[in-house]
Amino acid sequence: MQYPKFHNQEFYLGITALSAGVGEFLNDYQKSLENLTKNKFKFKETASVRNKGDVSNTPKNRVSELIKLLEDNEVDFIMCATGEEFLLEILPFINLNKFKENVKWLMGASDPTSLLYLITTALDIATIYGFNACSFDHKILHESQKIALQIIKGNLIKQNSFDLYEKSRPKNATCYNLTEKIYWKNLNGDFDISGRIIGGCLDCLRNLPGTPFDYTKTFIEKYKKDGIIWYFDIFSLTTENFYLALFQLKEAGWFKYIKGVIIGRVKFPGGFSKLTYQEALKKIFGDIPIVMNADIGHVAPKMIIINGCIAHIISKNKKGSIELKMEK
Repeated sequence: MQYPKFHNQEFYLGITALSAGVGEFLNDYQKSLENLTKNKFKFKETASVRNKGDVSNTPKNRVSELIKLLEDNEVDFIMCATGEEFLLEILPFINLNKFKENVKWLMGASDPTSLLYLITTALDIATIYGFNACSFDHKILHESQKIALQIIKGNLIKQNSFDLYEKSRPKNATCYNLTEKIYWKNLNGDFDISGRIIGGCLDCLRNLPGTPFDYTKTFIEKYKKDGIIWYFDIFSLTTENFYLALFQLKEAGWFKYIKGVIIGRVKFPGGFSKLTYQEALKKIFGDIPIVMNADIGHVAPKMIIINGCIAHIISKNKKGSIELKMEK
């Protein structure tokens, strides 16, 4: 596994809009930039970042703007502006050799999953999942946001589960609305596992099997001795679609060397049958160690995951921790 270089001093973040732009929530983006500036980051922003609409630009133009940051020697770290729905359509225009020639950290959350996953599984280059450039917009940063900024600088802090999570957020809120008690839930006993971690937003990952962008089998064969820990962030999959997405990945051979599964809180839960998320997990994974309701994904507060690294995850007594290690 190749790990891009971290820079713990002041450095340039390249920000690009690989899916939507930030035009619909420009004020939040500006607040986020202010907080990032306070934390000693400088910026290079591509032309489409502030555009409005479902997508920031054509697929080719979005890729061109990304490549511009990759080839810019002043840019040390690239962050996706935001998420949304249509990053997948840029993948046919991606030249993987550009990422081999210009190895840099790429970070995003939600829709950026498809590109992060491709880079890590196809090229053996680690990527970072958890936050977009719009994710630091609070008047006072939460501890999870502060930890994310420390990890971006190379300080791989052990991340411990938080006390409260956000069920809903009032309009114009200036911070997370943390009201609900956090309990990590183990389905098959205590969870204390180390392994090679990979995953992302399941709403996105389920689209990859059967495309030329699925290098999962190559990746898991290479790291089968480590064993694979899968993590999944769920945005809005119903229980039925959650089960069918996992079923599809299982039948595609993704879970051959699985050691454990960790699932974040579902942002918009729902279902039409009597099937629950817990039952879906048991149907797919059986007795494999599983953690539900972890601090991963769309529901704040959330942790950072480095795709491709070795993770040591513990979940006991309704609390948990994640340690990330940059082992080859």
